[in-house]
Amino acid sequence: MSVKILAIESSCDDTGAAVIVDGKVLSNHIANQKVHEQYGGVVPELASRAHQENIVPVVDIALQTAGVKREELSAIAFTQSPGLIGSLLVGSCFAKSMAMALDIPLIGVHHMQAHVLANFIDDPKPDFPFLCLTVSGGHTQIVLCESPLKMRVIGETLDDAAGEAFDKSAKILGLPYPGGPLIDKYAKTGNPTRFKFPEPKIPGLNFSFSGLKTAILYFLQQQDPAFIVENMPDICASIQHRIISILLNKVIKAAEETGIRDVAIAGGVSANSGLRQALAEYGERYGWRTFIPKFEYCTDNAGMIAITAYYKYLAGDFVGLDAVPTARAAF
Repeated sequence: MSVKILAIESSCDDTGAAVIVDGKVLSNHIANQKVHEQYGGVVPELASRAHQENIVPVVDIALQTAGVKREELSAIAFTQSPGLIGSLLVGSCFAKSMAMALDIPLIGVHHMQAHVLANFIDDPKPDFPFLCLTVSGGHTQIVLCESPLKMRVIGETLDDAAGEAFDKSAKILGLPYPGGPLIDKYAKTGNPTRFKFPEPKIPGLNFSFSGLKTAILYFLQQQDPAFIVENMPDICASIQHRIISILLNKVIKAAEETGIRDVAIAGGVSANSGLRQALAEYGERYGWRTFIPKFEYCTDNAGMIAITAYYKYLAGDFVGLDAVPTARAAF
């Protein structure tokens, strides 16, 4: 009998629903929220309200696209943590209600674990064990993955995440929200070595981006506004170059210490073209097999929740109706 799972993602400001059948994602739909752009960041209360408006039509479209009826579902999955608590509550309450109405199992999914397993939606897939650099607006981690459900963080940021470094740098530059993709856009035509920004000397496999952010701020404060506008491509390319070098130099160290040659990236920042290109180049240089999810599976999406839920279903890893969503949670 086929395993058919409906997965719901509502951890931040995107409402997502996906359907997976026997490990293959058949639909993956997202409703974006434009309301936050005028505020320069996500407003949690507005995000929760938008989720309430979007979740029913998004789920309906996901089921229709996959050609799966509600009565055929084997389980319902939802993002349980981490995320904005109001947003998580909308997804979890919907999932619980639907699972109870259909009398089928409920699966709680860790958002960051799902980002890692986005590398298993399509072929080729990494072999276990592998390393995954997970980079997003709220997290920067090096994860050692021993199996689909057994992972441990061996390095993480001590302050800002890489995504925050991109977005905060963009804000200082006067670029609109979300600024990370705009830095990537400008960087494509810029000189990445023109301006030198410092790389922090953090021991072990941990990261730090607060010092870099301060250095960028001081550099820009010393420049004339016209200079910044005229040299935007070079400035963005130099900022992006330094963030990427901070990330990948730690991955090099992790690969050397563990002896692991399969290296993947995941999370919203993995959509950055500079990081994707650099990982591929480092892979050739150091003899790694590298894995990068498709763009649609990099940013928050329900497809990654679905593939994680599939492995959890096979392991019989279910939660009860008393499962509580949490804003923060370790793997």
